[in-house]
Amino acid sequence: MSDLPDVRDGLTRLERAILFVLDETQRERGGAAVPTAMLYGRVLELVDVSVEQFQAVLERLIGSRAR
Repeated sequence: MSDLPDVRDGLTRLERAILFVLDETQRERGGAAVPTAMLYGRVLELVDVSVEQFQAVLERLIGSRAR
């Protein structure tokens, strides 16, 4: 997996996958919050990522520590 940002939007493949899956899952849930474990499981279907790396990127994207 490449950690280099894409020239189109500056996102890495993992960041893009997280945001895509988050949006898709929120729509499925009628706008309800998405549990982190559910999000991780769905992102894992697209990208091979450790829990620690996933959490670090998610924290950076949302701007706070996951609880």
